[in-house]
Amino acid sequence: MIIPVIEARNVSKVLGTGAGQVRALKNIDLSISGGKLTMLMGPSGSGKTTLLSILGCMLAPTEGSVFICGHATQGAGPERLAEIRRQHIGFVFQSFHLFPTLTAEENVQLALDVRGEQRRRAKAKSREVLERVGLAQKTAAFPRDLSGGEQQRVAIARAIVAEPSAILADEPTAALDSTNGQAIMTILARAGRQHGRAVLVVTHDTRLLEFADRILYIEDGVLTHEERPTANVYRIRA
Repeated sequence: MIIPVIEARNVSKVLGTGAGQVRALKNIDLSISGGKLTMLMGPSGSGKTTLLSILGCMLAPTEGSVFICGHATQGAGPERLAEIRRQHIGFVFQSFHLFPTLTAEENVQLALDVRGEQRRRAKAKSREVLERVGLAQKTAAFPRDLSGGEQQRVAIARAIVAEPSAILADEPTAALDSTNGQAIMTILARAGRQHGRAVLVVTHDTRLLEFADRILYIEDGVLTHEERPTANVYRIRA
């Protein structure tokens, strides 16, 4: 039996207290396998980012269980959750989250430094991954010297350099123009299909649907339905 990379079982999340309490997620069941790009769509306030945070072990569910590569996160303390994130999950954010005083190479290498990677090997891997995302000539550039699309490529390189089992991306193209957005989605799709990773992208941009192997729709904290396109643009280009 193939073990899903990420699995949620009956996951619910309550945010706030008292009169301001909101049930952000309601009985979510979800299984995500490797080698695919899954897209999570829904209006603002539908629970997309909350679900992504729970699946990425950044936030604990109020009810239910999450499994990462078969490892249960229920009852895990902060150190164990951090270990699961380091081993299995790479994050890509809308606002890039790069350190302004570090070069592109140093920003990527940081993901290996926190995992205790030997420095020379970490440096070589960081350069190799930057080349893979089309930034071979930008390794010494600081974020201020990079375009928005280039900064997001650095962020993706940082997310994949440690070879995680899953990449979770929260609105990764929202701050980019259409051309750069398409380029970023191509890189993410390739990261899933060529390297067997599970890629989950939260977005509200319907122009990106052509990249998805699977599309999940969420509204008011409930997964309402899903679609499985018969072909996507990445397969056509590959």
